[in-house]
Amino acid sequence: MESPKKYSFSRRNFLKTSALASGGIMIGFNLLSACKPNVTPSVDVENLNFNDFNAFIKISKEGYVTIFSPNPEIGQGVKTSMPMIIAEELDVEWNKVHVAQGKYNNKEYQRQVAGGSQSIRFGWDALRQTGATTKQMLINAAAIKWNVDAATCSASKGVITNAKGETLGYGDVVNEAALLEVPENVTLKKPSEYTIIGKSATNVDLDKIVTGKPLFGLDYVAEGMQYVSVLRPPAFGQTLASFDDTEAKKVNGVSQVIKFGDKVAVLASNTWAAMKGKKAIKATWVSNEKLESTDDHDKMLTKILNSNKSEVRREDGNVKKAFSKADKVIERTYHSPFLPHNCLEPMNFYANVTAEKVHLVGPIQTPQWTVGNVAQLLKRKPEEIELEMTRMGGGFGRRLYGDFAMEAAEVSLLSNKPVKVVFSREDDMTDGIYRPAIKYRIAASIKDNKITGYHLKEAAINGNMYGLIPNFFPAGCIPNYKVSTGNYQSNITTGAWRAPYTNFLAFAEQSFFDELADEIGKDAVQLRIDLLQNVKNTEDKNIEYSGKRMEDTIKLAAEKGGWGKAKEGVYQGFSAYYSHNTHVAELAEVVIKNDLPVVTKVVAAVDCGIVVNPTGAKNQVEGGVLDGIGHAMYGDLTFKDGKPSNKNFDTYRLIRMNETPKVEVHFVENELSPTGLGEPGLPPAGGAVANAIHKALGNRMYKQPFIAELKKEENIVG
Repeated sequence: MESPKKYSFSRRNFLKTSALASGGIMIGFNLLSACKPNVTPSVDVENLNFNDFNAFIKISKEGYVTIFSPNPEIGQGVKTSMPMIIAEELDVEWNKVHVAQGKYNNKEYQRQVAGGSQSIRFGWDALRQTGATTKQMLINAAAIKWNVDAATCSASKGVITNAKGETLGYGDVVNEAALLEVPENVTLKKPSEYTIIGKSATNVDLDKIVTGKPLFGLDYVAEGMQYVSVLRPPAFGQTLASFDDTEAKKVNGVSQVIKFGDKVAVLASNTWAAMKGKKAIKATWVSNEKLESTDDHDKMLTKILNSNKSEVRREDGNVKKAFSKADKVIERTYHSPFLPHNCLEPMNFYANVTAEKVHLVGPIQTPQWTVGNVAQLLKRKPEEIELEMTRMGGGFGRRLYGDFAMEAAEVSLLSNKPVKVVFSREDDMTDGIYRPAIKYRIAASIKDNKITGYHLKEAAINGNMYGLIPNFFPAGCIPNYKVSTGNYQSNITTGAWRAPYTNFLAFAEQSFFDELADEIGKDAVQLRIDLLQNVKNTEDKNIEYSGKRMEDTIKLAAEKGGWGKAKEGVYQGFSAYYSHNTHVAELAEVVIKNDLPVVTKVVAAVDCGIVVNPTGAKNQVEGGVLDGIGHAMYGDLTFKDGKPSNKNFDTYRLIRMNETPKVEVHFVENELSPTGLGEPGLPPAGGAVANAIHKALGNRMYKQPFIAELKKEENIVG
């Protein structure tokens, strides 16, 4: 009989093997590790001698290239796609490229932000210019060596060739090239010449992700570092009156307890001790502000919708007149709840405040803004602060706000120690910055079977809409068009949540247009196409979207999804939306099981311009669609006396693996500059599913989450 084999498990295996402790069986070997236990790179790029060309590029004498990705990596793939853009114009083989995360540097890099799906869009020209400029410097150096005109030389795949057919590798001229003046004018490639852009590339961090190598903020460790768990007010509107830390200091591993503001920090040698110490603190809280509940929010938002006091964001024609002359006016109200961000990696940040400098390390979407806030907090100069960005285990807008970095900096200052603040899942969900609860009331007038007027009114907690949204679809499509907003100021912290503003608005508007299509007896897809004819040749410079591009995207989704050709028992819903400079149309298919809808398939058509990395792009769209479906179907966070109703995933409902539909993605092919992709796939999803549910059950969805509404005896209508 063979002796039992021994296995070692990385933290990435933990979720699959933890059941062993209770006598269960292990079902999840890491097959990659098992098959290739000793895989190492063919070249150790860390030990090569590199010459710096600029903040983006280093080239070694062996011809290997390190490209620094300047923007924060939040899972949107920019750490892969941004270097691909540089490598394309540099004309180097992708397998000779090593990618590293750039540090925060506001002098060398522009817009080091992960937000708004704008990284590739804003970086497109600059990154290409960077690669092309470096290539020209290498060509110029080779020309000097050969004593020929640089114009007679060319470069491809890291090799420079002259008119005689002689060749030099980039590594052969790297030392000389690094000393040359930077050329002012370089020629960029045509899209037809691309060999890297448009070809799928594996995520550059994939090996580290699947094998558990240090990569994320939670992985970061420094000598002498203390872990910090912070006790914060349990309800929005409360402040700290007093606390007793006697029991907390008895916890093995706890080294210090510090009060700062209305918070208490527990420092310990490990996260378990820090969190255990925090739970042992006996605190007294007082209420200086109203402790709000969801019922309060619902009443206030309804009051705003019913009032005549709102800010007009855009007004075309005369909506009031159009309504008065209409054959029919349709009005509906849509409701959405607060939502937490639920990043897989909870908030965390490292700080070491010394007299010489402030060293910050962690997952952050806004490094420059964070550096500025920390400098102001500590009364230090921004140039004294060094910030290193780690990969983020999700962000969705939550890591735009560096409150956790501020906490780390302040605790480090007060304790005179290097510290890392770590949120528990409960901290993450109850001390969050949430998507605000919102209500939309939409009214439209119909005259002679045509839509003649449209009024969108928003009521949001702490305000939501901004200047661009009123210029999105259907602006320009309807002659009498009005958008107005109002808000209720709450002490519950709110902020950006994936696809801000549009994540719920798209559902409301796209559901409403389906209802209008039914009212006038027109196919839902055709209604959208007909409306777009009014904006295709508009001279209105404020209109953000392209009527032509949106129409093409709609037609592609309808064609690929087989609109109107569903099998018996399958119900289709359609939605199209423009956000983050990208046009997306989605067709959802739903079946009914146990009297409830199940989403089985979504076909998405996307016009995001040139697709840099097809695999990464597809992943972004798929993730956005699933996120949109999951939160529309299940997501809900309510408040009672200032406290969130859910503290962890045992009560907060997320979409589950067996509930995820097949997502089929098609890109509109063109040679236009890239636009956003991390967020635009999400907004149309809710509307497509809601419209499919109506086809299946006859129910119109006016409130999220859908499943909770469908389970009620009576749905809220209009």
